[in-house]
Amino acid sequence: MGKPNQLNQTPASDFLLLGLSEKLEEQLLLFGALLGMYLVTMVGNLLIILAICSDSHLHSPMYFFLANLSLTDACFSSASIPKMLLNIHTQSQTISYSGCLTQLYFLLVFGGLDNCLLAVMAYDRFGAICQPLHYSLVLSPQLCALLLGTCWLLTNCPALVHTLLLTRVVFCAPIIIHHYYCDPRALLKLACSDTHINELMIIIMGLMFLTVPLMLIVFSYVHISWAVFSISSHGGRWKAFSTCGSHLTVVLLFYGSLMCVYLLPPSTHSTERESRASILYNVIIPMLNPFIYSLRNRDMKYALGKLFSSGKTFSLP
Repeated sequence: MGKPNQLNQTPASDFLLLGLSEKLEEQLLLFGALLGMYLVTMVGNLLIILAICSDSHLHSPMYFFLANLSLTDACFSSASIPKMLLNIHTQSQTISYSGCLTQLYFLLVFGGLDNCLLAVMAYDRFGAICQPLHYSLVLSPQLCALLLGTCWLLTNCPALVHTLLLTRVVFCAPIIIHHYYCDPRALLKLACSDTHINELMIIIMGLMFLTVPLMLIVFSYVHISWAVFSISSHGGRWKAFSTCGSHLTVVLLFYGSLMCVYLLPPSTHSTERESRASILYNVIIPMLNPFIYSLRNRDMKYALGKLFSSGKTFSLP
């Protein structure tokens, strides 16, 4: 990867985020659409968390991990969308050096957590379907807490290391990021100094956050499919597999969008197309997840109904 002219190198102070569009009329439309989607994302995921916490029938491993996934989705969107909305509103494209690194850290943490939690939720479905008699032992509260803690550790440590490594990088003027957030690959394109260690860290994080969780999900669903198709009755097979429908839908949407962004041939890549495609996994999928899990789940719909009815009762004089 060719580097900009070393003579133009400068200590980093502020970056410019070009966003999704530089046209004023498009920015106004984007502001309204993104604000609406962001509010739906926050309200939807908050309702999922409140419903799970308030209903004792949902205090099981599956819903424990779902509540954490909803929290992660809300934080993942919050790491980039409010800053973009603020930049559009103020017609400013700047983000400070420290703000950029902070944003990058949280994007890496919560993006990695999304991947890890989807893998853990696949293991939960594996335990429920393949080992139903031992499910309470396989997914004990202690193991659930350990799995969640491991997810946090596996995402925080590499994200922190990668962010700290970026502080050693010298950037070249002008420091213009062709994205709506501080994307690590876009940042490295602006570097004047050596970035081999940073690029190696991106590969390691890609393997850790994408490849390994996806392999665990595939492994779990291979065994789940094997167990489901061994059930003699058609109704039993459908009932068993329907418990995986919401999770499988989210997995296909999440990894499908990531593959569209990162696994297309280089000849089809453009910075503008890549930044717009990233809206899929950064905004749209976190917004859709609460609907996917609530509309296909009777227990969740019942808990949400109780939550709304209790709210109405509480508001009565």
